Amino acid sequence: MNRSALILLVLFLSVTSGLGQQKRARDHGIVIGILPTGPLNAITDIKGVRVGHTTIVRDSARTGVTAIIPHPGNVFQDKVPAAVFVGNGFGKLAGSTQIAELGNLETPIILTNTLAVATAIDALITYTLGLPGNEEVRSVNAVVGETNDGYLNDIRSRPVTQGDVIAAIENAGARVTEGNVGAGTGTVCFGFKGGIGTASRVLPESAGGYSVGVIVQTNFGGVLSIDGVAVGKALRRYYLRDAVDGSCMIVVATDAPLDARNLERLAKRAFMGLAKTGGIASNGSGDYVIAFSTHPDVRIPHQDTRRTQNMTVLRNDHMSPLFLAAIEATEEAIINSLFMAESMTGYTGNEVEAIPVDQVIKIMKKHRALK
Repeated sequence: MNRSALILLVLFLSVTSGLGQQKRARDHGIVIGILPTGPLNAITDIKGVRVGHTTIVRDSARTGVTAIIPHPGNVFQDKVPAAVFVGNGFGKLAGSTQIAELGNLETPIILTNTLAVATAIDALITYTLGLPGNEEVRSVNAVVGETNDGYLNDIRSRPVTQGDVIAAIENAGARVTEGNVGAGTGTVCFGFKGGIGTASRVLPESAGGYSVGVIVQTNFGGVLSIDGVAVGKALRRYYLRDAVDGSCMIVVATDAPLDARNLERLAKRAFMGLAKTGGIASNGSGDYVIAFSTHPDVRIPHQDTRRTQNMTVLRNDHMSPLFLAAIEATEEAIINSLFMAESMTGYTGNEVEAIPVDQVIKIMKKHRALK
């Protein structure tokens, strides 16, 4: 190994040391909400949903790509119903207007940094056009969301490539790594190191037995609250005391048979989960929720000779349990993104510390908030 390679290895280890050794909130006894989780407590508890990352930590780059795949088939040819809710629109969510207009999703969802959106769009188009069965496709609505990781990442260097995006898609699987990975590599949340987080909830059979899964890219501020405890205030780290701004991308998946209208309602409730953590959707924060359903009865085939399509969808009166599931899973996913992230040094020597978990646990115990 030459000297340059050794330096890069040491740098990589210094910013990722212990990656994968952190514990999720639930492992510390912090049990948010009343509903049970799925087996993985992840968005991939929704059958067929997969997640992949490309993590870029080199030189002054601290960034990456996260891909969410709705189902294992050709998403363009077998679209899923979807909706978008905009909590605060200071951001760049490519493809959102077509989702709003047609109510469906036809590509994987890509999360990355602000200045990599165009690259990710191009990569998604390349990926989609290359799928078997898409030889005659002439229009692709690539869906790409972002947050600005420019404090830790040399964002102007634009290190994300098309290959990074396609690799995240092709490496997607059921196990979801959290913290300083993928699109969460260089993010900051509530003044601490943010990142990728995920969680899920399962409804009782009496409420349909459906599942809701959430994945988040956290890069926002406010006054941190964990399961109702004002942790940020106790740690003296919060908005107006420390200048904190940023964005949050939230992706919600469910196996309930929902159309686009009720998926938008579900997305709105996920935003309530963000609010429960103390996020304030500040002026410079781009806060978006994308929700989709994987249920086979509500799929939208790209090519269909029928003039009409019959769907069996959940009635409005049965939506409330799903609302609760989305709120709980979003709240826990955000907290997991903090607990699983680790301290990082990045661009121009900027440093962001991980949330001091030991202190948080003491605060939670003081308020008897541990289960």
